[in-house]
Amino acid sequence: MARLKERFNKEIAPEMKKRFNYSNIWQVPRLEKIVINMGLGEGAHDNKIIEEAVTELTMIAGQRAVVTRAKKAIANFKIRKGSSVGCKVTLRKDKMYEFLDRLICIVIPRIKDFRGLSPDSFDGRGNYAFGLTEQMVFPEIDADKVTMTKGMDIIVATSAKTDKEARELLVLFGMPFKKS
Repeated sequence: MARLKERFNKEIAPEMKKRFNYSNIWQVPRLEKIVINMGLGEGAHDNKIIEEAVTELTMIAGQRAVVTRAKKAIANFKIRKGSSVGCKVTLRKDKMYEFLDRLICIVIPRIKDFRGLSPDSFDGRGNYAFGLTEQMVFPEIDADKVTMTKGMDIIVATSAKTDKEARELLVLFGMPFKKS
């Protein structure tokens, strides 16, 4: 069992139940999924860059990345309908907890000039999203083999009904939010 999942069951869920006065342990918000999205922009015209992004995202997530395609044509960006525009991975269950553990313990401390994650990036329904500017903060990526720095968006979806519950859940997991 993943270390964070075990911690959730033993420490975090009882603490959340106590803080929010839930009558049942099943009312406690939990993590549902983590989506990692890498939009490539200008690199969308080069298949080599897309293949490299898929390979890197697969190494980062530990699960095969899927190429995302444009839903409609946008002439200003020179994008045709169906052309590759990026890649994404959706993590659930144990892989999700393993990734979140690595993200909190290894990756976030390696970010240059890091001052904490923004506490304002919740969507109103208990989901949190933030971006990373480069993939080199992940230890799985070999900096010598990278041809182009690619940023990524990481979305943490929870079953929380409010942002306050979701923020408290992520704080208990160890997410380093800025002090407001």
